Amino acid sequence: MSVQRGKMRKLYTGAKSAGAAARAHAASRDLALAGVGCVRRRLTVRSNPPGALVYVDNYEIGTTPCSTDFTYYGTREIRLVKPGYETLTVMQPVKAPWYQTPGIDFFSDNLALHNITDRHDFQYAMQPRALPSNRDVLDRAQQLRSNALIGGP
Repeated sequence: MSVQRGKMRKLYTGAKSAGAAARAHAASRDLALAGVGCVRRRLTVRSNPPGALVYVDNYEIGTTPCSTDFTYYGTREIRLVKPGYETLTVMQPVKAPWYQTPGIDFFSDNLALHNITDRHDFQYAMQPRALPSNRDVLDRAQQLRSNALIGGP
């Protein structure tokens, strides 16, 4: 115990006792923790109908509705895939709020007195995949058969 007190005295020079050193340590810790605010950036994707597989910048994040955290603002490529529906690819801008503009962002990221959550919600409507008619399928089959017999492309 006395070795620890000696170490605390060395850390907090000018402290008269181990109790004063402990109080100084607690005060500096509380002061450091007072500015632990940070900005959490969250992106949520919903689709109509739900259950589409979502890729953000070619990384799978789940099925709708789903959310993911992100670090940087800018344009994201969001792709939704669902059987029976057209694949939807959107270049979605994710704009920074006013408190994330250069200069101000240092204070909101490092010195805010509480955590800030910046949420971006995006809703997309998916279109059912159009099935070709039987006549179109038969015409395409006949064309492929003719090309195979002739040796065409």
